Amino acid sequence: MAGGLVYTAVDSTELSTAEYYGKALVELGEQHPEVVALTADLGKSTKIGDFMKRFPDRFINVGIAEQNLFGMAAGMAKVGCVPFVSTFAQFASLRAGDQLSTDICYGKANAKVIATHAGTSFGQAGSTHHAISDLGVTRALPNLTIICPADSFETVNAIRTAYETEGPFYIRINRGFDHLLYPSSDYGFELGKAVELHKGTDITVIACGSCSYQALTAAQFLEGNEGVSVRVINMHTIKPLDRDAIVKAISETRRIITVEDHNVIGGLGSAVAEVIAETGKGCAFRRLGIQDHFSTIGLHEDLMSIEGIDSNGIITAVREVMGADFEEDDNWEDEV
Repeated sequence: MAGGLVYTAVDSTELSTAEYYGKALVELGEQHPEVVALTADLGKSTKIGDFMKRFPDRFINVGIAEQNLFGMAAGMAKVGCVPFVSTFAQFASLRAGDQLSTDICYGKANAKVIATHAGTSFGQAGSTHHAISDLGVTRALPNLTIICPADSFETVNAIRTAYETEGPFYIRINRGFDHLLYPSSDYGFELGKAVELHKGTDITVIACGSCSYQALTAAQFLEGNEGVSVRVINMHTIKPLDRDAIVKAISETRRIITVEDHNVIGGLGSAVAEVIAETGKGCAFRRLGIQDHFSTIGLHEDLMSIEGIDSNGIITAVREVMGADFEEDDNWEDEV
């Protein structure tokens, strides 16, 4: 991976995850003339406008026409460009779902979709802008790699990796200011390999996106105040999933909680549940997320609290799962 992108503490408070994306894309544009950027009248909101200012001849605003946006990106990829497409996650996965599937995924177009305002991060905009089913849609699309970065530096790595890796990408980032988990982008990001944020032997919390920071905060509290050893895994790559990290967690902790800013159906929790079922081993398992309903309207931090996917909600879930008696003995090998 290229050298680490570093900002000062003051910069970090001023730069949202999307803004880090915008700066990383400009860096790619400076190094690679085949990189182009497209949006559907959301240049300012998705921060792709930085690229427009630096490379106006390589930037296209198609207007409010997301389906055309994806079709054009697929065509540009076929003639040697590397298009980065920016729009809201809700529009990328649903409004332009047909074009994402047929034009980009089916044709294996080398197009990179940057889906911003994911989950309930644009909470005050209401249900039309809450992307709570996009992972369920995109996970089912063949040929598509899916990354859900946990912070701004991981977003930088995701953007670089998408450029370096041939084929369609869907990168899911938030609207607002995510807490930083890493001091810089040089921490060993690897596509398809989860990052263990906190060691633990009692229970494992597998998280993605903004929930990874919440899980780490919960683990630190539980270890320091209640003596519970919580392993925290940042599952930044949703597809391909790090199956080995999940199987290892099942064998070593026997208790698994997933947490995501997404419907519990179809997202990270479903992906982990599939792996658990395929191992043939039983474990205590809980999925935290949007519990198959449309979210209310409000600020992101408030919605995370309401849905139980903030640190307090994770702490409560860990206590409940730790208190569950799911087997009298400790023999894992009798589960198959």
